[in-house]
Amino acid sequence: MGKNIKEAVREVCLSLPEAEERAGHGMPDYRVAGKVFANLAVNHHGDGRIALWVHAPPGAQHLHVEGEPAYYFVPPYVGPRGWLGVHLDRGNDWYAIAARVREAYVNVAPGDLAGRLGMPIDIEPPTETVDPEEFDPLTAPHAREKLDNLRAFVATLPETAEGKQFGTPAFKAGKKTFLTVFRHGRRMRLEFWVGPELQATLTDDPRFVIPRYIGHRGWIDLDVEDAIDWDEVHELAMGSYRHFALKRMLKALQDA
Repeated sequence: MGKNIKEAVREVCLSLPEAEERAGHGMPDYRVAGKVFANLAVNHHGDGRIALWVHAPPGAQHLHVEGEPAYYFVPPYVGPRGWLGVHLDRGNDWYAIAARVREAYVNVAPGDLAGRLGMPIDIEPPTETVDPEEFDPLTAPHAREKLDNLRAFVATLPETAEGKQFGTPAFKAGKKTFLTVFRHGRRMRLEFWVGPELQATLTDDPRFVIPRYIGHRGWIDLDVEDAIDWDEVHELAMGSYRHFALKRMLKALQDA
């Protein structure tokens, strides 16, 4: 196999003096003297992009996005601070990509390191994209099978629909999300509302974890990567559905 996009990014970023790679939210970021100058973002929250977010010089974001919108974009979160999104799989020249990375490095590096820079590295372009499981972890066959079975169960409940929440499947009872599915770090998890009292009981089992941001509202995560008890999942999903469903939905469920 040839070099893939992640390896090419690593080659470019680590060619710079004292640059470091660190894990950041599942994908690497690149730093010098503790400051981030580039982030690799693969299908971030389901946006479909394979991209670098780079710390751009003043005015560079507007220049590149307006001038070459096929290759550049304004990234979320850091875009308002002038950062630049660089597509990595849409024909952008890798010498140009290396130049954007070099500019980002100069923006944050101490002067003595920036002064040691030469011309941007001229690498052999990658011939492979990223691992499909990294782009969408739920494409793994065992994860896809579990997700399909879950969809079939949810379809039996009145007024349910599937959407996306932060790029992962989210099932709604009417307009309220009652179940989400995600796979991070190659661990597949289901997220349900169970209420604070049941949370405390469930977390005696190491498969259950209270999620960081919504745990205080009564949600729980269940790890189903290695095995799944469908009776347990159906019971938890039904409890969450009942919590959010409207009265007419509960009546339709009772009458079914």
